[in-house]
Amino acid sequence: MSTTSKAVLGLSVLVTAGTVVAVHLKQRLHEGVLRDLERVERKKRNVRLLEENGKLSALEADAIRRESVFR
Repeated sequence: MSTTSKAVLGLSVLVTAGTVVAVHLKQRLHEGVLRDLERVERKKRNVRLLEENGKLSALEADAIRRESVFR
């Protein structure tokens, strides 16, 4: 095998390996972004549920106070 063909083979192997690594990293970064977006949506939902729960608790406490006043 000539020196030129060895150099071309080595270069093509390096370029291929570099491409595989780059695509892999890009996919992992994309998955990380998707996980972050899902986490933000879950947090918003949890905050909304917590606020609704607080409102319901306040309404329930108010109803209990009203019952005790009328008794």
